[in-house]
Amino acid sequence: MDRTTRTVEDLLSLLDGLFTSEHKAGCLATGDGKDFWDRFYADRSRQVPFFVAKPDESLAGYLDQGTIAPGRALDLGCGAGRNALYLAANGFEVDAVDLSPVAVAWAEDRAHEAGADIRFLCGDAFALSATELSGPYDLVVDSGCFHHLPPHRRVSYLALLDRVLAFGGHLALTGFAAGEGGMGSELGDADLYRARELRGGLAYTPESLRWIFSDMVEVEVRRMREEPPESPLFGAPFLWTALFRREAAPAAPGGARPVPDLP
Repeated sequence: MDRTTRTVEDLLSLLDGLFTSEHKAGCLATGDGKDFWDRFYADRSRQVPFFVAKPDESLAGYLDQGTIAPGRALDLGCGAGRNALYLAANGFEVDAVDLSPVAVAWAEDRAHEAGADIRFLCGDAFALSATELSGPYDLVVDSGCFHHLPPHRRVSYLALLDRVLAFGGHLALTGFAAGEGGMGSELGDADLYRARELRGGLAYTPESLRWIFSDMVEVEVRRMREEPPESPLFGAPFLWTALFRREAAPAAPGGARPVPDLP
């Protein structure tokens, strides 16, 4: 008899297990995602759109327009490091994390070839300590991590942002778009648990993104622009791109502003 669930993390881990491949062959989820992504990144020659060493067109635009400025950045689910490399080349101090050691090894090779100083971390971002993900970060970039999370892990995601994102900092998010031309499962949250599979990732509407990140200020939510093969940027219209800003902290007594809590 198993009666080991005592904490919130115990409960979240229990729910992770509903999406592992022992329930449905070939599913993609937090429970056994590492093995999937290791296989996914093993062949660097595969014709996968986001294997190219190009940054998101939206991220490049935010820098060009001055919407975001160089500072400390965290690339969540960095994959082969394309956005991390771009940020480092544009004056950011970059930490980049991915669940897959195969992906991180590729990103490290790219960084070495480019002479980029990036701190790569391999592991579950929700489980890394405050020493490893030190924060506060002025920018958190997520191009394809969030939409692979089961619904209960949004709780972990928002808690991570609350811990590491600086007041006044930005979240630059790219994820599957629901609707015509979009990708990802459009099953409701409850139905995902009944089906016990994420079907390759979850699609979102602009309204759902605004609700999930309603504690932040929306700067932009739009379809990503399609970029031609010869473009130096990555862009695919089956994705949303969004930029949210964490509000500045209210002044503490004496005029000082608090920093995010770091346990």
